[in-house]
Amino acid sequence: MEKDPEGGSRLIPSGNRDRLVDCMEEFVKYTIVMRPHFDLFGDRYSERIERAAKQQAQKQQEPDPSRTAESATKMKSDIVSGVNINSI
Repeated sequence: MEKDPEGGSRLIPSGNRDRLVDCMEEFVKYTIVMRPHFDLFGDRYSERIERAAKQQAQKQQEPDPSRTAESATKMKSDIVSGVNINSI
C-alpha cells in the first residue's frame, strides 16, 4: 500500500468529489458575477442597527456646546452624589 505524500488529505475520485468540484466552480462563477454588487450583501440590518446605536452613544457623550464652562461648573457644584441640592 502506497502512502499519500500529503497524508491523505485529498478526496479520492468519486461522485461526491465531482459534486464538490461542481459546487466550487459555481461558487467562483457566482462570486465573479456578483462582485460589482458586493455592497448589497455587505449592508445587513443588524449592522445598521449597531452602527446607529454607536452613533447615538457618541452623540450623547459629546458635550453640549450651548453650555459654558462656568455654568457646567456651577451645575456640578449643585449636585452632590447625584442629587441636586437646590431642589431639597
